[in-house]
Amino acid sequence: MFSFSQPLHFTLFGGFSNYQGDLQDKPFTISQANAAFGFGVEYDIDGHVSVRGGFNFAKVSGDDKKNTQADLVARNLNFKSNITEANLSVVYNIFDLNEYRLTPYVFGGIAIYHFDPYTYDTSGNKYYLKPLSTEGQGLMPYPERKPYNLTQFAVPFGAGVKFRLTQNVMVGYEIGFRKLFTDYLDDLSTTYVDQTPLEAERGAKAVELAFRGGEVKPGAFYPIHGTTRGGEKFKDWYYFSGITLSIGINHRKRYYENSMGGKSRIDCPPSLK
Repeated sequence: MFSFSQPLHFTLFGGFSNYQGDLQDKPFTISQANAAFGFGVEYDIDGHVSVRGGFNFAKVSGDDKKNTQADLVARNLNFKSNITEANLSVVYNIFDLNEYRLTPYVFGGIAIYHFDPYTYDTSGNKYYLKPLSTEGQGLMPYPERKPYNLTQFAVPFGAGVKFRLTQNVMVGYEIGFRKLFTDYLDDLSTTYVDQTPLEAERGAKAVELAFRGGEVKPGAFYPIHGTTRGGEKFKDWYYFSGITLSIGINHRKRYYENSMGGKSRIDCPPSLK
């Protein structure tokens, strides 16, 4: 009878990141994808189940200029944000990796991430959007609109496939989604607020970046208070897709029960299907 020690793996990820929210008119798009990478460790409990933790670094972005709906193009808002994420997940391999080289898998867990949306004005100057309260967050006339937190929890889940190249090296492809509990990843959620208190408390730049329709349609007026700016019904998401690499930190040790009831070690790798 054979048995294997539970190995520890160092993991690497490289691929693309994207987001789903008010500045994307499609659930998935390649046109606004950005680079993403990560690293971590994974511990095999058995051939099917493992626990992994890691860190991911990425950028997400959205731009109305790249949308296809005329009303969104006319709105002319955009954002970018770096994402820093720490996560912990349970992975379930469909096939036992002690017996097969190739297996699909699914995973789910918990993550904490940091974001900070920003944009550039027409002069190319960078502005972080949260301090501008573009939808009245934290302003006296809008006590119900609270400032959003830049560090929050998320629920990561997804699926992939991995292939064992050698006894201690695996490669794969994975797509992972993050369910968020905020609609302000892109600093866009509800309605336009009155520009008078917005300018009084946050300055003219806040008004300029809260409504940018005048940049594509000269003479366009700032919308009246309560005009729809975003859709608060659905929360934002971000997601990763790309190549994974897993390298065993300690070697699997293969044993068999000998005729004396003890165990002897076999140094050669197991036969995998």
